[in-house]
Amino acid sequence: MECCGLLTAQKEPVPLKSIEVELEVRDHVATVVSTLNYENKEDKPLEAIFVFPLPGDAAVCHFSAQIGQTQIVAEVKEKQKAREEYDDALSSGQQAFLLEESEQSPDIFTLSVGSLPPGESASVRLEYVTELAVQADDGLRFCLPAVLNPRYEPQGSEGAGVQVTSVPASLVPYSLSFSVRVSSPRPISKVESSCSLEPLQYVNTEQTQATVKLAAGHKFDRDVELLIYYRDAHKPTAVVEAGQASAKPGSLMGDPVLMLSLYPEFPQSVMSSLASRGEFVLLLDRSGSMDCPTSDTKQQESRIASARDTLLLLLKSLPMGCYFNIYSFGSSFEHIFPKSVEYSEKNLEEALKKIEAMQANLGGTEILEPIKHIYSQPCIPNQPRQLFVFTDGEVFNTKEVINLVKKNSGSHRCFSFGIGEGASSALINGLAKEGGGHAQFITGADRMQPKVMQSLRFALQPAVADISVTWDLPKGVSVTVLSPTITTIFQGQRSLIYAQLSGQSSKAAEGGVTVKYSLAGRPSENKLHFSLKPAEDTGLIVHRLGARSLIRSLEMDERDGEGQHDEGVKGKVVELSVQSGVSSSFTAFIAVNKGNYEPIQGPLMRRAIPAPRMYLMAPMASSCCLMSSPAYMSLGDCGLTLQSEAFEECDDICLDEDFNDEVTEPTQQPPRDPLLQLVSLQKASGCWLLDPALAAAVGKTSEEVENTKPSAVSQEVWATILALIWLHGSKMDAQEEWELLAMKAVSWLRAQNAPTVAESVVAANTLLGFSVQTDVLGL
Repeated sequence: MECCGLLTAQKEPVPLKSIEVELEVRDHVATVVSTLNYENKEDKPLEAIFVFPLPGDAAVCHFSAQIGQTQIVAEVKEKQKAREEYDDALSSGQQAFLLEESEQSPDIFTLSVGSLPPGESASVRLEYVTELAVQADDGLRFCLPAVLNPRYEPQGSEGAGVQVTSVPASLVPYSLSFSVRVSSPRPISKVESSCSLEPLQYVNTEQTQATVKLAAGHKFDRDVELLIYYRDAHKPTAVVEAGQASAKPGSLMGDPVLMLSLYPEFPQSVMSSLASRGEFVLLLDRSGSMDCPTSDTKQQESRIASARDTLLLLLKSLPMGCYFNIYSFGSSFEHIFPKSVEYSEKNLEEALKKIEAMQANLGGTEILEPIKHIYSQPCIPNQPRQLFVFTDGEVFNTKEVINLVKKNSGSHRCFSFGIGEGASSALINGLAKEGGGHAQFITGADRMQPKVMQSLRFALQPAVADISVTWDLPKGVSVTVLSPTITTIFQGQRSLIYAQLSGQSSKAAEGGVTVKYSLAGRPSENKLHFSLKPAEDTGLIVHRLGARSLIRSLEMDERDGEGQHDEGVKGKVVELSVQSGVSSSFTAFIAVNKGNYEPIQGPLMRRAIPAPRMYLMAPMASSCCLMSSPAYMSLGDCGLTLQSEAFEECDDICLDEDFNDEVTEPTQQPPRDPLLQLVSLQKASGCWLLDPALAAAVGKTSEEVENTKPSAVSQEVWATILALIWLHGSKMDAQEEWELLAMKAVSWLRAQNAPTVAESVVAANTLLGFSVQTDVLGL
């Protein structure tokens, strides 16, 4: 065999040639069709194994293969039976295809293409549907996961983790094409992406349909993230989808299924004042991969550095009267205080000093143990617990972590932040969903700070209690809810409900749903009326999403608190998965080519197809130990050789861009952002002190600041007004980052009853060269 081009570690060609992805977005639901094109250029039959990521909440609903003129459509079967059928097919020389979800993490799939003859080509078609998560800025987020970083497997985990062969993303030997079609009842405002896009093309004059695709020259070096914005995005919607004609009436696929999208709106009188209580527990990932940049841009600061700045901003924005603690974790975990402490100047200063010294030096990603320790601490009366989790999400035991959060969901809310390419969507979304919070992803050039502050605003919203959902349906129609019970509601955030409708009703019939809840001790409710007439041409999307929601709930219930498996629940999952054609952790898609042809002869060669992994610059101190790990890259005699199998104690492997055996020296840290410099000087109470550091932060000398101070105003009041004027005058583009700490400063000023505030505002504007009005400050 001639050695040339891009080869595996064993100098074998890669049989996957290209991936074509077509995305269709209808309102807030996405249908994704991926076509993987294979070609065997070797002289022996191949078995190609590809481990790759999908969105953690995706419902895989179609899997087929095209070999020449023959198309084979896969069936969903119990996983062990599917594996046995696949092995039997290969042993008898038949072509076979197997697609299965990891039992440990629902966002990792393995695709096996078996007995691909020499010179033969095959196209594998994979289809899934998924809901689009609403971001805090009202954008709908779709992510096509491209990067699959190795997942850290804790010591003593059950069974072996999924074996991922990965290479730096820029060296992936197959191409990616990606096209998008968006349609909505409401006009499409814009589509943004972390990757370069061609201009958005509107298909109609109402701008309710549009197309877009990746710009030419896209490299397979990052997840493809889209943010889609609609006008009037907060309108509630209801879709009734007719059942499948061939399915049995009364079954999930035979009955109509309803999808409700609710956007509860809270009274402004309640929302005008944020909570001043709470126990805020911050959990920071300090594993080795946190020393890598968020993206492969050289100027990008490391994930851990960005996280330190974010914790500074978050802590300064907490209200007086709350409690807090900071945990950090890697292979082990630490906490700053033995238990949560009251928010005071002394405790804040101690915490900030320790945060400033935090490095990504704690090894692997053992997130389960620190979460267990947090839950073992008793909750503080009248201080609702809010857990903020910051991680790059590269863990193996995803389901075990999410199960623990669900078990303790009644005692806290969990807000999660996925940092960098390859963060597990199943982990980040699962933490927030089961913990009644909100998930955010920080990728590419995203700044972590504004996203975290958006989540803090949610955390400071009054807690909603006593949530109930009641139905108003015509006589003869009954409802079976497929979604988990709604346990949390945030202002302006979507709540989705899937429900199976049984019985008969006239086509003109209407139904209704009422969501009741208690907010700050006051009863509230939101109603939605909807037509029971089925929507046209929905392609069973709603049924499959409803089935996926029920499957996920049952999977969460399958294992009890002592780790024992419930075979009865597992049986229900398998039955539902087979009936709906939707993937689960207990089933797999299996397709066998049983056509009339000669069995494939010769020994079957196994080829592991590498998945993209971010190669990133890492300082010498990082535990991403390039030199000590068996995973490496080298320039061989026969083309470019790739090897990346081992993962040992290193949480991640960060390779330098030139692929040398030397790790780059740490780059010199840039000067601190003036905004963060000013924020670091604020006191816990909300005020600033008049000192040289404050003068430098606002760009003036100590003499200039002191000489312009009105004589009747105190130094603290003058310093605080200077800081607020500077924020409003020069940092309005970052207002969402400092708005909460500015509100705290204004509250402190009001409490001082200073008689010369207006005079001080005029003097501060004159000194700094701005024209910020008193009412803009809220004074």
